[in-house]
Amino acid sequence: MALGTATKAAHPVRIPVETPPAALPAIRQEDEPRVALAKRPGQAVRATKAALAVAFNAGSLGAAWRREREYGTGFLFVPLFVGAGAWIWYLYAPVPYLLVICFVTVGLASCLTWHRPGLLPMAIRLCFFLLFGLVLAAIESWRLSTVLLDQPVTTFVTGQVLSREADDRGRMRYRVALERTDDPVLRRPPNVVNLLARSPHEAIAIGARIAGRARLSPPSGPALPGLNDFAFDAYFAGTGAVGFFYGRPAALPPASAAGGGSLTTDASKMIAGWRNAITERIRGQIGGDAGAIAAALVTAEQRGISPDTVEALRQAGLAHVLAISGLNMVLAAGTFLVGARLLLALLPGVAERYPVKKIAAVGGLVMVTLYILISGGAISAIRSWLMIVVMLTAVLFDRVAISMRNIALSALIILAVTPSAVTGPGFQMSYAATVGLVAGYAAWRERSVHRERPSNPYLRLAEAGSTFFAGLLLSSLIGGAATFIYSVGHFHRIPAYGLVGNLVAMPIISIVVMPMAVIAMMLMPFGLDWLPLKIMGWGIDWMIAMAAWVSDWDGDIVTGRLPALAFILIALGGGLVCLFRTRLALLGLLPIAAGAGLAMADGPTPRPQLLVSEDAKLLALVSGDGAATNRPRPPGFVYDQWRRALRLSTHQPPRMMAEGTGDGQGESAPPPATAPGTRRNRLTDAELGLARKQIPAALAEAADERRFICRRAAWCAGVAQAGWRVVWIENPGFLGVACDSADIVVSPHYRGLEACRSGGRLITAGTLRRTGALEFSPVNETNPAVEGTAYAATQAVTALDRPWNRHRLYDWRTDQYADARDDATPIDSGE
Repeated sequence: MALGTATKAAHPVRIPVETPPAALPAIRQEDEPRVALAKRPGQAVRATKAALAVAFNAGSLGAAWRREREYGTGFLFVPLFVGAGAWIWYLYAPVPYLLVICFVTVGLASCLTWHRPGLLPMAIRLCFFLLFGLVLAAIESWRLSTVLLDQPVTTFVTGQVLSREADDRGRMRYRVALERTDDPVLRRPPNVVNLLARSPHEAIAIGARIAGRARLSPPSGPALPGLNDFAFDAYFAGTGAVGFFYGRPAALPPASAAGGGSLTTDASKMIAGWRNAITERIRGQIGGDAGAIAAALVTAEQRGISPDTVEALRQAGLAHVLAISGLNMVLAAGTFLVGARLLLALLPGVAERYPVKKIAAVGGLVMVTLYILISGGAISAIRSWLMIVVMLTAVLFDRVAISMRNIALSALIILAVTPSAVTGPGFQMSYAATVGLVAGYAAWRERSVHRERPSNPYLRLAEAGSTFFAGLLLSSLIGGAATFIYSVGHFHRIPAYGLVGNLVAMPIISIVVMPMAVIAMMLMPFGLDWLPLKIMGWGIDWMIAMAAWVSDWDGDIVTGRLPALAFILIALGGGLVCLFRTRLALLGLLPIAAGAGLAMADGPTPRPQLLVSEDAKLLALVSGDGAATNRPRPPGFVYDQWRRALRLSTHQPPRMMAEGTGDGQGESAPPPATAPGTRRNRLTDAELGLARKQIPAALAEAADERRFICRRAAWCAGVAQAGWRVVWIENPGFLGVACDSADIVVSPHYRGLEACRSGGRLITAGTLRRTGALEFSPVNETNPAVEGTAYAATQAVTALDRPWNRHRLYDWRTDQYADARDDATPIDSGE
């Protein structure tokens, strides 16, 4: 009976008669089952069920796992666990001593069981790599020790220009290594700052000294809980503050130093000079947005591109072209390799005597290395450079160039040097697209298709063209699918017509733009680059036109915030689908389905009803898919993030009270005692008396209008959907009146008080130093519109003991750090 049952279950699997019996078990356990389609539908259904049962029984999965081990798939998961460990460090930061003990213990255990089979030794090794990622992240955080400015300040700065970059309006942004600060002298000055010079002036050379009065601010935290933390990025980029110059900065004579700078510093200045010269040369030859994009393709300086063009490229799915990524690097290296081999082959006798392919590979290594030096060293560019270096090195040794192992090696190198890159969208999207394309290419290459090439040369040409466009279509589909979840998770938007944009623009980029860029760079030292740059500009003009055409279809889909667990599950499932080569890849569909189900079951993240920016200057009352703000034109940097994260489609500006009216009964507002724009904390009795009448009246009207009602340069009053009365005061003199009238009072100034005497919540610039941006949601989720509903406040910054948040605890008067667990409000800054 058992023999008959086994024979019947295995009936759908065809086995060649001539196969030796001894080889049958190995072949059937390792290979995919082939379903013998019967003539009748009932037999086909039964055959399919039997095949699925064979595919997912325990023995089949065990055989597939053995095949994966033969492929060496386990190595591909090493960077995955190392990156996960680094991410855990940045999120939770375990106790250092405990981390060291665990790392040493698990490391010894993994050494003792390294070559042993079984699940337990494998689990120990995976724990070791996870802890190794934690250790790498801890070392990087300790090694950098970037000094972040604690709070905004105006001071006179003197420093040295490390780099500069002009935007589309001619403004110059300088990256300056600070030497000193004056009036006031900062006790804890940052080492490197980014300063924008808005006044027209002659650009100051890289390496020269610069001075001027500037407004410095700390790098901002997340605009909302769960969004990108710019302070984190600045810490690991070495940027301690951002700001702008008042007026024109001045160039100073070089300082009389006894010795020169270090070799690394001198090399950095030289490379920055190259980048700047190449950027100015390209923009001068082409001009306009086309010139700015051409410079971005070569040197990665994107500030010269107009915002409208950048937005059109994003909506058309072509924003990836601007980043120095695998596409640019591969096209540049491919153009050089094809051109070099063609030129060497044209020389009589060279191809017969010398290995022209390897010679071209050596030249390609030099070319891509120079490319990475002048491109600024972004993560996507470094990843692409490492991949191409490994590929060209494999060509030199006659090895397989494109493989998953090469991707894993490049990821390990990046994680070993800069593990913080794992948290950024650049690293994640770059590797997701590359892994997806390599996996898709492998599946396409291994497909069983046999057809003869046509003998007609015109048919061959047509076949080559169709193959090119089919490859472009397939690459766009795979790349879009691989990066879809990261686009939603990080940017909360997807270009609906990105596939069309890539199909109409990428052929020009691949055939015209990037090849001309390589030729122009080779001819630039001889001054013969004008013609290829002009052709490059024509191609980019075409790309811009196509992007504008596609963006006019209004296909930008705003998705909103995605639940964190759903993001992790979908990303993990996609990785499993791409990394496994056998039927185990189907296991990746399980977390993908679970993540998608979680996202659809919960729906988009529920919207809060009140938002407060980190600087307390922008408030928003959220109702439905609209937001009412306290400013007629909210700053785009913050509000655009709010709009995409919460899927806000409409904006309601505040209603400004007429300047000559009082409480509606003929009483006039007294004229200001100081000039407009001057801070005046003390108010007259008449102004306070008028405010006691106007603020309650404005709150009553705002409850019906669902927007802020504001008095210019004084206050704004609004009522949330849940009934919370919110008052924002621009002049701190209205604090007492606001506290008597509102449930939540927000002031963009530093105050020594922690709460209103009336029991209302007081939010100031001082309290926001510790919390970051805030969002308020009703506690009664079943009926959030009930008047008087209690609220829960969620803060964007939670771990104040982290290196990129610790500056929030600094007290400039005592030159000490407060305890992260101390809930006392920071002291008054004296502003």
